[in-house]
Amino acid sequence: MFTRWQANRSHSRVCINLAREVGNKLKGMPCEPLSPNMKVSTSNASLLAYPDLTIVCGEPRFHDSKKDVLVNPRVIFEVLSPSTENYDRTTKFMSLRMGNETLTDYILVSQEMLFVEHFTRQDDGDWRYRSYSSLEDSFEIESVECKLSLAEIYDRVEFEPLDEPEH
Repeated sequence: MFTRWQANRSHSRVCINLAREVGNKLKGMPCEPLSPNMKVSTSNASLLAYPDLTIVCGEPRFHDSKKDVLVNPRVIFEVLSPSTENYDRTTKFMSLRMGNETLTDYILVSQEMLFVEHFTRQDDGDWRYRSYSSLEDSFEIESVECKLSLAEIYDRVEFEPLDEPEH
């Protein structure tokens, strides 16, 4: 049985902040953000992804005439929750990058701490990894000419103090 996890307030705020900031930055550009309601195809025909935010550039292409499964995403954002983090990092990322030649960036955003991970496809097909963990940090999504700051992404997000490891 599949159980859908429940988003918490931090997850919701991060998603809204991302959608707002990306939407504002892409206004008037040839790329546009799409909500989590837009399904994205993967390398497994029976598996569809529902990213927290997707960017498509140029004319969107769809799996069929229903136009509800995007086949040419450029950037995918996933806001990590405890119940989906491992899946988003592994199976989902592998299926998305193998099933979408147009995918150039996969961005993981923590809801539990100030931490963003940015995977960028290189010309040789390898993926470069960068991470950011300060409110002063910003990063460029070169494929869509969009610069985001962690201060914008995490606006009004409150974090629980991290538990100190026992010695």
